[in-house]
Amino acid sequence: MSSEPLAAVDPAVLAEAQTWVREAQRIVVLTGAGISTDSGIPDFRGPNGVWTKNPAAERASTLNHYLHEPEVRRASWQTRLHSPAWSAEPNSGHVALVELERQGRLEALVTQNIDGLHQRAGHDPSLVVEVHGTMRRYQCWRCGDTGPMEVMLERVRAGEEDPACRLCGGIVKSATVSFGQSLVPEVIDAALAAAGRADLLLAVGSSLQVYPAANVVPRAKSAGARVVIVNGQPTHMDRYADALLIGPIGELLPALVAPVDAGPASPCPESRPHR
Repeated sequence: MSSEPLAAVDPAVLAEAQTWVREAQRIVVLTGAGISTDSGIPDFRGPNGVWTKNPAAERASTLNHYLHEPEVRRASWQTRLHSPAWSAEPNSGHVALVELERQGRLEALVTQNIDGLHQRAGHDPSLVVEVHGTMRRYQCWRCGDTGPMEVMLERVRAGEEDPACRLCGGIVKSATVSFGQSLVPEVIDAALAAAGRADLLLAVGSSLQVYPAANVVPRAKSAGARVVIVNGQPTHMDRYADALLIGPIGELLPALVAPVDAGPASPCPESRPHR
């Protein structure tokens, strides 16, 4: 239960959003790092985010620094080795989204996350669009060889500080999209096409300031979908929201997907309608 005063709650907005979710038949979900914080994985730009606390950490996510600075790569391998994502479990927010799929109303789940928790929660991988790739696989920058990340992490544990590709000697990184690296056009096309088919777009745990993934929101809106934004703080696209719910994601999502007759919702978030 949130500690915010009850006066900050607008039950009508939450109830209306619940009804929209319940009635929608083609729901597209866009998730960002905020959905995984309850699983122990910090976000990037939030008050306690990785880059907020340590701006230098962003260098490791920039392709040019990674390819040309061995010390950045060495630090990155240690970060990967000790990432909390390896022991993280899906939380109530992830599980709530699986319920939408079980009901047959999830058109697609577009995620900016690389942690793989949506699949671990039980989603059909064919419905998950990973616009920024996955940390669970590696890829050689030179020859494209790829495989499970655990293979590389074993080499790091064995003492290799910056393991190179065993096929060509090239630089190896996670199969994620770094700043300065081109996204896979087919993946972005799939995300935007799904948004164009949606009758409801649910944006969860994202600041909505990283493009082109954030374009999913205006694309869905222009196609006639209602937009519900759920986040711990305001986003850069709140103007598109038909309903804006600010509060604990792990409480809000279960409330949104619950049947309307399941009883009153328990979260106490700040919620306000956008018209």
